[in-house]
Amino acid sequence: MRNQSIQLEDLYKQYARPLYLYLLKLCGSIPLAEDLTQETFVRATIHLHTYEGEEARAWLFKVARNTYLDEWRKHKRRRTIPLLSIFSSKVEMISPYGVPEESLLTEELNQQLEGLLKFLPEQYRSIIYLREYEQFSYKEIMNALQMTEEQVKVTLYRARRRLATLAEKKGWQYDRME
Repeated sequence: MRNQSIQLEDLYKQYARPLYLYLLKLCGSIPLAEDLTQETFVRATIHLHTYEGEEARAWLFKVARNTYLDEWRKHKRRRTIPLLSIFSSKVEMISPYGVPEESLLTEELNQQLEGLLKFLPEQYRSIIYLREYEQFSYKEIMNALQMTEEQVKVTLYRARRRLATLAEKKGWQYDRME
């Protein structure tokens, strides 16, 4: 028992922030993301006995995603799922010596990307987020989203294509994925 609490504490220290950011991207609400992060660890504690040695990071993201989906189902009447207005506002990552115009353009581009992502289905947003922002491997995505490797590849491809189509409709120019 002491071993489990130590492991869970270690998992919390290591993954609470990434899980919070992931949930924040999905729900777009800071208080809700905090609640969902807390709920994720409560569920992880309860279901720790079902943890079968898969990678802890992927397992926790799977628990977080299921927590989010349960919350979303509770509020199904909502027409849209709001996203955080600052999609990738990693203030700590911005160099104090950077060029202000480049930072402004990058921020504007990220906000436009955020605007496009909210039109994607949850599964597409999740898979793009896990792969592009969290740098998950295909295996980790398989575990997190309970998919086969082929499903991960196909879904990621379709998500990127849908995002590219949306970007094209908005008049963006991009390098084609072929």
